[in-house]
Amino acid sequence: MKLTLQDPRFLKDSITIISELVNEVTISVDKTKLEIIAMDPANVAMIVFKLLNSAFTDYVIEDPKQLSVSLEHLKQMLRRAKPTDTLTLELDEEKNRLKVLLKGETTRRFNLSLLDHSEGEHKVPPLEFPVKIETNTLLLNEAIEDMDIISDSLSFIVDGTDKFVIQSEGNLASGKVEITTDQETDILNSTGDLVKSNYSIEYLKKIIKGGKLSNTTIIQFGPDYPLRVEYRILDKLSLVSILAPRTANT
Repeated sequence: MKLTLQDPRFLKDSITIISELVNEVTISVDKTKLEIIAMDPANVAMIVFKLLNSAFTDYVIEDPKQLSVSLEHLKQMLRRAKPTDTLTLELDEEKNRLKVLLKGETTRRFNLSLLDHSEGEHKVPPLEFPVKIETNTLLLNEAIEDMDIISDSLSFIVDGTDKFVIQSEGNLASGKVEITTDQETDILNSTGDLVKSNYSIEYLKKIIKGGKLSNTTIIQFGPDYPLRVEYRILDKLSLVSILAPRTANT
């Protein structure tokens, strides 16, 4: 296995974002993509990351591989990658480790021991969402930060197709942000009715760090239903987070 990225940020930034939610992952590599599917320790959020073979300048894989790694250690290695570096991942099967090569003005080599793959495979749940919103990443991030000063949870609300409302209510204060449809925001609501669901701000603040990857955020949700947040770079990568709704008992 030999995978080379001319632009290391595709993997560097993605691993940093994923490490906000999970500590250890299994990286699956086949002929078409590098993929991570993982749950956070509390089983509240799922991460689905795909880095397509088209993102790589060199992509050699004979048989599918499963590489279980510590994200903290991998993140520290990838942090050393400069924007002008070339990043290469190779599997040393004899020593059961992942070789990380950074090549630029200097050549740096790191070795990361693989972990025992004991956790069962995660399946992405089949979800159907009545609401889909594409909006500017900065607008969404600022709205969530605004609501963070009010409470530890917020509501996503869509009534019709012209306004996306993010609101929060605490014991002593409340707040609301309205994002209307324009060139940067598109709202699809298949029900035509009011759709509302509550989510943890603590988790959302980690998820929206995916905004480093794309200027557009794709949001899907339903009434008291999981939330799906996606950042994508066309023909390169997709980072999806699925977050369980916040109910009265959680």
